[in-house]
Amino acid sequence: MRKALNELDARLFVKVASRRLRGADPWLSHLTRAADHGKLWMAGAAVLGASGTRTARRAALRGAGSLLLASTLANIAAKGLARRPRPALDPVPVVRRLLKQPITSSFPSGHSASAAAFATALAIESPVLGAVAAPVAAAVMASRVYVGVHYPGDVLAGAALGAGTAALTLRWWPRRNRIPAGTAAPAVEAPALPTGAGLHIVVNGTAGSGTLAGTREQLVEELRHELPDARIQLCGDGDDLAARLDQAAAAALKANGALGICGGDGSVNLAATVAARERLPLAVFPGGTLNHFAVDLGTHTVQSTAEAVKAGSARAVDLGLAIGDDGDPRPFLNTFSIGVYPELVRVRESLEERLGKWPALAVALARVLASARPVQLTVSGTPRSVWMLFAGNGAYDPPGFAPTHRSELDGGLLDIRAVDGSRPFARTRLLLAFLTGTLATSPVYHEARLSALDITGLHGVEHYAVDGEAVPAPTRLRLAKATAALTVYRPVHPAVP
Repeated sequence: MRKALNELDARLFVKVASRRLRGADPWLSHLTRAADHGKLWMAGAAVLGASGTRTARRAALRGAGSLLLASTLANIAAKGLARRPRPALDPVPVVRRLLKQPITSSFPSGHSASAAAFATALAIESPVLGAVAAPVAAAVMASRVYVGVHYPGDVLAGAALGAGTAALTLRWWPRRNRIPAGTAAPAVEAPALPTGAGLHIVVNGTAGSGTLAGTREQLVEELRHELPDARIQLCGDGDDLAARLDQAAAAALKANGALGICGGDGSVNLAATVAARERLPLAVFPGGTLNHFAVDLGTHTVQSTAEAVKAGSARAVDLGLAIGDDGDPRPFLNTFSIGVYPELVRVRESLEERLGKWPALAVALARVLASARPVQLTVSGTPRSVWMLFAGNGAYDPPGFAPTHRSELDGGLLDIRAVDGSRPFARTRLLLAFLTGTLATSPVYHEARLSALDITGLHGVEHYAVDGEAVPAPTRLRLAKATAALTVYRPVHPAVP
């Protein structure tokens, strides 16, 4: 059977390699060289990453990560096992042959694996981008036979490996929910402000730029264009953001209006605390580096938030609460964490533009676990040793210890996740579980949905993090939920980022 397949493969190679396609000689040869070492696909990922749209950026990250993994599997693992000789060049016209012939195993085609991985990854995130990439990927695959360096079977095997690798990334990084969080949250009354009159917005001028282009002054002008009668304050270096928010809230109460915030997740957390306390609706305009809450809510642009403010469209969402020894609750809109999670996220974000999200996560995990130590604490009366304790305000995706987005912002439950540090070889088992996609069944990983959680014995813990901000840790904490405690403006039909 194997001999018959090899003979069929050789006959097909001769037919393709000896056939001349008019006009194809120069551009197929150029295309196959452009795809050397993944250069063509990495250039495509760079273009998508610079496009400014979240879908394109996610496609670029998944594409780059799939490409790197598929290339490694094909060129190092599979070729080392197969060791198939390259085809004889006799049927290939001299003008079509590569100047430098490859000397590695012919099976499978690494170029085909990379091409299929990148195109499939794009299709996972966006069928339109996948449809654009597919003909280019197919041409690269065909070029490998046309220039005489691969049998057709090598190309088909490489394509299958690449497509399978891209599909496998869904185990680590599930496709984002196309329905923004908060869709099922109860609609609540909020003042409709067609021109922005009564809306008092504080713009944090020191927040990260995120996806917003231009200066803070340009951002203020965009806000004024959308909501010309809104009162806008630009908070710069040296200004007290908390004091500015208190002043804006007092003015909004007098006007029976609303509070607005433009900044990153830390700024939004501060504004949400004020808005919930004063029972004011909050308008969240994205102005930070990542804008997790705004994106999950579906208000990922100034225009989308302004649309909701003008129409008076609002939803009630939950607040997470971290309550310390003094009984004073510290709200969180997104996440609470103790242990290595903040450092894990920091390292992952520094690497993901170059590696893609989930390969960056794997590198970050190995790097952080190599030097970190588990923390000792007591959870609901039981002593624990944990690498990480995470609590999300609402249900997060994907499963595991690196969630990225939410499917809901209400419901009264905390998304609790923990990585056990007490088991033998816990670090190694955790890394292997992540790499094999079996984290959900790993004995070192635990998750639950709870309305509250008591954490004591925090004597050796210096800080915990809420919404990306480090906070000195008390000796005990109670995590709880304030259900439907915050009213936020949100379009009736939010666009998916």
